[in-house]
Amino acid sequence: MELWHALNRGVDGRDIFLDSQDRARFVHNLYEFNDLNPADNLARLFDPSGMRDFVSPSFRKVRKPLVNLHGWIEMHNHYHLLLSELVDGGLSLFLRKLNVGYAKYFNEKYGRVGTLFQGRTKKVLIEREAQFLYILHYLHLNSLDYLKGAEEWRVRSRGGIKNAHEALAYLETYRWSSYLDYAGRKNFPSLITKDLFEGRPGEYAAELHAYLREAEGLTAALGTLTLE
Repeated sequence: MELWHALNRGVDGRDIFLDSQDRARFVHNLYEFNDLNPADNLARLFDPSGMRDFVSPSFRKVRKPLVNLHGWIEMHNHYHLLLSELVDGGLSLFLRKLNVGYAKYFNEKYGRVGTLFQGRTKKVLIEREAQFLYILHYLHLNSLDYLKGAEEWRVRSRGGIKNAHEALAYLETYRWSSYLDYAGRKNFPSLITKDLFEGRPGEYAAELHAYLREAEGLTAALGTLTLE
């Protein structure tokens, strides 16, 4: 099995999610377009009001998934996905359906024309163990870009995480990622396959907590060295 990190941004850095309906629509598309069969009538299936079971059970059908989705996050102007392919060509087909389908929805809603995404979705093969151990943390921690004082989380060795408790609390308020489902709070559980990163319930969440506490410890140590 090959694990891929896929990401794409809005053209010219523009925001591609302007409200919660846009975000919910993309979540729905992650489910609906992960199918070898053509998509059903999305207007009929999409209901943003509840957003717990975002595909009405009465319309569920036998599906032929193209990929396994192991992790995801939506940001203001881009998205990240962790994917493994289930059928030959499934990765490219899924990403094409996802981008084209969402761009069509977005352009119709906002009365615009033209390209929404900056180009082909970037795909990075996760080849090294160090990449594998960090990549899902990286996806979920992206939302800390929106937490004041935590924007430098990517440079944890230089004090990027100052308060692990505050960071965790923020992650638990950000529902537009797979973190809540990994943390045992059902959010969009139909989307993801967790067994690659979680051998037992709560294992991944505990690992992320430990990672943040360690980063906070580095911050404290750096502060002590500076004072000395």
